[in-house]
Amino acid sequence: MKDVDDLTALDFWARPPEERLAAFARLRALDRPAFFAEQRIPFVRAGRGFHALVRHADVVYASRNAKVFSSEPAATSPEPPPWISLLFGRPMVNMDDPRHARLRRIVSRAFTPRRLEQIEEHIAKTATEIVDDVLQAGSGDFVTDVAARLPIKVICTMMGIPEHHHAKVAACVDAMTEYSGVRGDVTRLRTLRLLGGNLKAIVDLHRLVAHLGRERRESPADDLISALVTADVEDERLSVRELGAFFDLLLVAGNETTRNALAHGLRLFTDHPDQRAILLADFDRRIGGAIEEIVRYVSPIIQFQRTLTCDHEMNGQAYRKGEKVVLYYLSANRDEDVFPEPDRFDITRTPNPHVGFGGPGPHLCLGAHLARRELSAMFRELFTRVPTLRAAGPPELLLSNFDNGIKHLPYRT
Repeated sequence: MKDVDDLTALDFWARPPEERLAAFARLRALDRPAFFAEQRIPFVRAGRGFHALVRHADVVYASRNAKVFSSEPAATSPEPPPWISLLFGRPMVNMDDPRHARLRRIVSRAFTPRRLEQIEEHIAKTATEIVDDVLQAGSGDFVTDVAARLPIKVICTMMGIPEHHHAKVAACVDAMTEYSGVRGDVTRLRTLRLLGGNLKAIVDLHRLVAHLGRERRESPADDLISALVTADVEDERLSVRELGAFFDLLLVAGNETTRNALAHGLRLFTDHPDQRAILLADFDRRIGGAIEEIVRYVSPIIQFQRTLTCDHEMNGQAYRKGEKVVLYYLSANRDEDVFPEPDRFDITRTPNPHVGFGGPGPHLCLGAHLARRELSAMFRELFTRVPTLRAAGPPELLLSNFDNGIKHLPYRT
C-alpha cells in the first residue's frame, strides 16, 4: 500500500514513539488491515508476510478465536527454527489446546493460596529493600536500581533460584529480549550475533533449571520448581524440558511487563504531575486504575503473531489458511473507537478494556495478576517513602518491535 509506513523496517522502530503512534493511527483509518511482505532473515525461518491487526476489535476477535488464529508454530517473531523447539521444548505462548491447556492447568494449580500469600509477602519485602537503596543513593538509573531488580528477584525467589544466580539470569533475559526485536531489514552479522546470544542464553537457563529440577524431584523444597516437578495433575507433571520452556516464558513475559511498566510509569508520573497528584491524594483508591492506564498507555509487549488454521472472514476481511496476522496491542490500546482521547494519560479512565496483558482468550497473560501485585507494591513503596522521586532526563528506549522497553532512565529523589 502506498503512503503506509513499513512495520518490518528496523528504522521505523527507531523513530520517536509519537511518530510510530501516528503511523498506527493512519493504519487504523484504512478500510482493511494492511499487508506487509517480509524480507528473508538470515539463519532464521523465512517470513511469509503478515496482515497487521491494529484495531481493538480485530485484536480482541483474533485473541478469542484461538482455533482459527493459532499460536502455532510460533506467536513470537521472527519464528524460531523448528529444531529449537525440539531441543528446548515449546513454550506455552507457542502452543494451542490441548497441549496449552494441559500445561496451563499444571502451572495454575502450583499457585496455591499459601504460595500466593508467600509471594505477596516477598514482593513487599523486596520493594522495601529496593527503596531503602534508592533513598541511600539519591539518584541513578531507575531501570537498573528499581525496575529491573524487582521482577527478576521475585521470579527467581518464587522458582527457588539461588541468589548467586540472579545476575546471570537477568543477563540471559536481556539477551533473549534483544533477539525478539529482530524482524525485517537487519544485517546478517547482527542477526547471527543476536541469534547466538539468544541460543546461549536459552542453553544457560535450561541447564540451570534442569539441574534444579532434578534436585527438587529428589529433595523437594518450598518453591515453585518443586511444585511443578512433583505435583501430579491427572497423572501429569512438567518434564524437565517443559520446566525449562516455562521458565523462559515466565522470565521474559513476567519480567518485561513489570519492568517496562515501572520504568514508563515513573516517566509518565513525572511528565503528568496532575495524575501523580490524583494518585497520591488517595493511593488505595487510585492505584488499581493507575496500573491499568499505565499498561494501556505503554503496552509493555507490543505484539504477538497468529497463523490462520483455515480460510476465515473477520470484520469483513477475508483471510486464507496459512496466512499470518500480527496483533498490535500497542495500536489497539490507542483505538479511538474504544478509548476517548486515547493519547491522554488518565488514571481515572473507566472503562478501560485495554489489551496490554494480551487479548481475552486462552492466551491472556498468566502472569497478569503477579504483575499487578508487583506494580502496586513498588509504586506504593516509592511514592509513600520518596514522594519527590522524579525522572531526571529522557529515557533511552530499547530498539525492538516486540518489547516496549526502556534501557536506562535517570532519576533523582
